[in-house]
Amino acid sequence: MPTVERFKGFRFFFFSDERREPPHIHVESAENYAKFWLKPVALAESGGFHSAELTKLRKLVEERKERFLEEWNEYFDR
Repeated sequence: MPTVERFKGFRFFFFSDERREPPHIHVESAENYAKFWLKPVALAESGGFHSAELTKLRKLVEERKERFLEEWNEYFDR
């Protein structure tokens, strides 16, 4: 379960067995969880986050999209 980044209490990561899915990033904080597709950035699923938090997370994912894609490709292309 590679962690890509920790930022302001959020952990951004993906699972090592997700090669067959399109590029995406998981986000968790305490008991809250979200998954965002990266191409294009879109919320795939969530649990526990309020809509304002999801809006903030989407913005964070948009800002980091290129890095997350690089990490994804580097991990799964090895």
